[in-house]
Amino acid sequence: MLIRTEQTPNPATRKFLPGEPVMEAGTRDFADRDSAEASPLASTLFATGKVEGVFFGRDFISVTAAPGISWDELEPEVVGILLDHFVSGAPLFNAGTAAGIEVAAAPDFEEDPADSDIIAQIRELIETRVRPAVAQDGGDIVYRGYKDGRLYLAMQGACQGCPSSEMTLKRGIENLIRHYVPEVETVEAV
Repeated sequence: MLIRTEQTPNPATRKFLPGEPVMEAGTRDFADRDSAEASPLASTLFATGKVEGVFFGRDFISVTAAPGISWDELEPEVVGILLDHFVSGAPLFNAGTAAGIEVAAAPDFEEDPADSDIIAQIRELIETRVRPAVAQDGGDIVYRGYKDGRLYLAMQGACQGCPSSEMTLKRGIENLIRHYVPEVETVEAV
């Protein structure tokens, strides 16, 4: 088995492609060691003491190095852990728990039912245009709400903490969404 490695726009994060599906549907973000307890693979990566974040996409895993850790040091260790996991056929999530299921958080506010058509357009654009593009860089963007012309999105994986994420959000995603949905005045990360 060969695990390909790609750099991402976030210098602290690398994207690993095992050549087979990682998640059948959805994505999963492990922002810390406690959240990683749901997954033996994520737990093993965090157990190195050199990892600060793990993200599972459809066909990739993004790993964020802890501050002060070089990828020259960490990459061989991560590749070894991933090879062991995929060759052994180990489960991605612990059995008998619902921990592998992640439900998107509801907005901190109530959305206006009159905006339902706008929200449907926004969600479709995110699913068809934004998420596939962001996944190529080892991350994900998730809808968190729309109110009064403001669109709220959460950045995950390689996008979280990336130096260019604000530019991607404002120049790329905001421009795209505003082009198709003029009711959106601004896009904000939450």
